[in-house]
Amino acid sequence: MSKLGNLGARLHRGEVGYDFVKNRKIWYGLSILITITAIVGLAVRGLNMGIEFEGGAVFNTPKNTSASVSQAEEYAEQASGHDAIVQKLGDGSLRIQVAGIDTDAANTIKNTLADDLKVDSEQINAELVGPSWGEQIANKAWQGLGIFLVLVVIYLAIAFEWRMALAAFVALIHDITITVGIYALVGFEVTPGTVIGLLTILGYSLYDTVVVFDSLKEQTKDITKQTRWTYSDVANRSINSTLVRSVNTTVVALLPVAGLLFIGGGVLGAGMLNDISLSLFVGLAAGAYSSIFIATPLVADLKEREPQLKALRKRVLAKRAQSAAKGDTEVHGDDESYDGEPEDAAPAVVGPRNQPASRTRGRGRPSGKRR
Repeated sequence: MSKLGNLGARLHRGEVGYDFVKNRKIWYGLSILITITAIVGLAVRGLNMGIEFEGGAVFNTPKNTSASVSQAEEYAEQASGHDAIVQKLGDGSLRIQVAGIDTDAANTIKNTLADDLKVDSEQINAELVGPSWGEQIANKAWQGLGIFLVLVVIYLAIAFEWRMALAAFVALIHDITITVGIYALVGFEVTPGTVIGLLTILGYSLYDTVVVFDSLKEQTKDITKQTRWTYSDVANRSINSTLVRSVNTTVVALLPVAGLLFIGGGVLGAGMLNDISLSLFVGLAAGAYSSIFIATPLVADLKEREPQLKALRKRVLAKRAQSAAKGDTEVHGDDESYDGEPEDAAPAVVGPRNQPASRTRGRGRPSGKRR
């Protein structure tokens, strides 16, 4: 078995692990800091909306145009009086975007660009986009997002419970806010591809969260009938038992997206790849983070406000304190088994758990011999 596979098996059995739930205030503080940074970036810089949303024109020059990107940008801004975005495509042609112009202005700009770039005006392809079309796309995107969130909350409330639905909703809002804030800070153009990527990441984020919630639901059946583990202990064990799976699925999803972002967008200069890959890359990473560090610890917080689970926590901690006072080597409650686990099972904690004393036949006498 590989080292990663062996680690995953040990995490699943609770032999090793990290106490995510105990340190939840650190994760909450970090998430709040990142979210505030994203909101400030969005408020100060705003989103760089593409012409699909603002309206304007796109001019595509012939292949192997001799002008550089900076020269073409200067020519376009002088001809239109507006800011222009120029991208050099893989075949050597230029894609020039100018927002906020009408049809008459587009024809004039096209002829002026042809003279400046020293090409025939018939070789420049001009595409006009009306702002009403972009407004419709934006409205449809907001409607789709709203419907998605409502359906997610309803489904999780039915399949699990309302506290898990609320935690998943908070995690999704967290992922959306961070992704949109990164777009504002980086200054990438927001296009329909961005909207597609944004809606796509919600599914990935929800998948990781549901995997942990399903494990948590199974392990907390009849939890109040024992006094060994608190709800937070079991929640932490659920995170650790699915940790390697979550990391593996996230890394596998991020690798091709990183190829699109850094190779396709950065090296080849493909603008549409930048638009969709940045939202996917940031969203997938934020989704994996929120499912581990936000959603499940938040569920534990909400659940342990219930009177039964609050009383259970007091009983468990009291038994552990009593055991610690007696000097026991294993400080995790009484001899009850929970959910079919062996008596020496322990919740996931930092480092290896204590091994139980060996039980030899005859207790101190040589095996197989009698006095």
